[in-house]
Amino acid sequence: MSETVTVVAVVLAGLFAGLFVTFSYGVMPGLRHTDDKTFVHAMREINVAILNPMLAIIFGGGTLVAIAAAVIGFDDQDARWWLVTGALLILATSAVTMAVNVPMNDRLVAGVDAGEPPAPLREGFEEPWVRWNIVRSVLSTAGFVALLVGLVV
Repeated sequence: MSETVTVVAVVLAGLFAGLFVTFSYGVMPGLRHTDDKTFVHAMREINVAILNPMLAIIFGGGTLVAIAAAVIGFDDQDARWWLVTGALLILATSAVTMAVNVPMNDRLVAGVDAGEPPAPLREGFEEPWVRWNIVRSVLSTAGFVALLVGLVV
């Protein structure tokens, strides 16, 4: 049972990390070269579209399964601290997302919907969002690696 839970945790953590890393090296650099109106409208549509059942499974489920893997695998002397570390890193990624990135997303969507001018919306959004997304990328990738090591040791 613990191996199955850990495998699921590793897969979901990999998908979790992949999402943030893809934004870091693909999506945001691509959007950087667009005009303000295109940028804010594209990010608005992405932020609305991403709220779907697949994200709930990867984001919410990934966090819960990582914690479950750490709890279930705690008796395994070789894997214990890798699994705990992985779960804490995934949990930290979720915390950053909920405390920082989601509120920024919500403000951007509300601003676009209210007809605010694109340039100030972008100015207050892009740089801090990218910075915190890099934090999420590092945390989630480290969490994935720790869970993977916990699985194979």
